[in-house]
Amino acid sequence: MKTLFLTLMMGMFSIGIMAQSRFENAKKEAAAKNELILLNFSGSDWCIPCIKLHKNIIETEDFKKLEAENIMVYINADFPRNKKNQLSAEIKKENAALADQYNPKGLFPYTLLLDQDGKILKSWEGLPSESALAFNKEIRDIQQQRK
Repeated sequence: MKTLFLTLMMGMFSIGIMAQSRFENAKKEAAAKNELILLNFSGSDWCIPCIKLHKNIIETEDFKKLEAENIMVYINADFPRNKKNQLSAEIKKENAALADQYNPKGLFPYTLLLDQDGKILKSWEGLPSESALAFNKEIRDIQQQRK
């Protein structure tokens, strides 16, 4: 009986850990490393501007350097439509909560630059008009101003 109880408690504890959202983890990481958070709302399999944003900016090496150099933490709140691209129930729930908080108008793509407390520093509605290098430079400049 003790073993069963301990197993149940361990299971509940591990679910509690798993329930800690990507966003909460990002805020903790950003606070620990003095980073920004880039939150992107996308429809990865139906929104053409979202697909272009990912291909032309987010998937570039320069963008990946922003994370590697501890400038920002990236979170994608994706809302795919195709059955084969569906996310886990936990991720769907978290994305919906993020949308309720940060994207109540349901804009796609919608990208927010946040501080470690979740305060909005900058937002981009739709596909950013600047090049990938200019987009990344803007993030670097905002981070530099905060130091």
